Amino acid sequence: MTDLDALHAALVERLDTDDTIRAAFSAHPRHRFIPDMIWPDATGLPLFRTAEPDRWAGVVYGSGPVTTQANDGGGGPRNEPSSSSSAPQLMADMIAAAEVREGMRVLEIGTGTGWNAAVLAALVGDEGEVTSVEIDPGVAAQARERLQGTGVRVLTSATPPSGEGFDAVIATCAASRIPTEWLNAADEDAPVVLPWSPHPAVHSTPIVVLRRRGRISAGPFVREAAFMRDRTQRSDDPPFPGLGRSPDRTSDLPVGSTELITSGLMTRLMLVLPDTRIGTGVRPFDGGHGRIVWLGDEGGSWAYVWPDGTATGGGDRLMDEELANAYRRLKNTGFPELSAFSLEADPERDLYRVACSAMDRTWEHRVSP
Repeated sequence: MTDLDALHAALVERLDTDDTIRAAFSAHPRHRFIPDMIWPDATGLPLFRTAEPDRWAGVVYGSGPVTTQANDGGGGPRNEPSSSSSAPQLMADMIAAAEVREGMRVLEIGTGTGWNAAVLAALVGDEGEVTSVEIDPGVAAQARERLQGTGVRVLTSATPPSGEGFDAVIATCAASRIPTEWLNAADEDAPVVLPWSPHPAVHSTPIVVLRRRGRISAGPFVREAAFMRDRTQRSDDPPFPGLGRSPDRTSDLPVGSTELITSGLMTRLMLVLPDTRIGTGVRPFDGGHGRIVWLGDEGGSWAYVWPDGTATGGGDRLMDEELANAYRRLKNTGFPELSAFSLEADPERDLYRVACSAMDRTWEHRVSP
């Protein structure tokens, strides 16, 4: 029989965080918040604790997220995550970024399993308050049951409660259009920690810490992440850029797709290339298959970067050239870390400005309403 408490103790010990946050995790074992049925893979059947308890425990006490609901509780050819337990280290990093401490009033957006809310409740103590909102009634009900005795208030809602001010806000779902309700729920200059990307169909959703000053909220990016979308901002996956089209041009780039993918630059390229979707895929290459970096826009322009450093593309925009210039700018400034980038959000105008202090540049991202 797997010793779940021992596995949880090992998980807590692995966390790279301070002793206060580690103690809060220690007080709430993860397995008490994970349902018996989970989805360990993108395809295939779910995993049941009763059928494979050791495998279930291995997934729960791994370092990654655990998908606890797929396809909004329905079926489909793929197990698209619609509710989950976030990766423990990511949870700890977001809590640290929110500067949660005893006595604070904290709002969580996206209750999920309730584990993150329980950890927050341990940190704020009896003098503090944790409110968590969850859009899915079934998920909210299950979390409410697991959180009994923690003092956490779980609300079934798509938006925060109105008329209440919080000392910190943590969102566990990603946004492109940051809801003004999220920002206004925080007191002036209080941290709002959330995953953001300029386009709802991209994988990368880096974590940013915003503080509201009047209409504008601004702050630094603090780490990489890939969160599922806020359900009110989901979009159908657009067609794969350039699929079935012959390229208009071929060019040579200063870097190939393999280096771009393994170097960790994809998020930073996303931030410095406005009006551009960027991602990775697999295409026939050199007698086999190779990973490519693809780019596309709403006007139909596209480009593929291949492992050998060549690029093919089509449409009005020279997207291969834009990527090459962005890469050179990053290289010429020593490939600034993500922490050198910041976001200024003006949701009322659907305008988001990304700045990089090391590059002394700003990029405007228009996000469609």
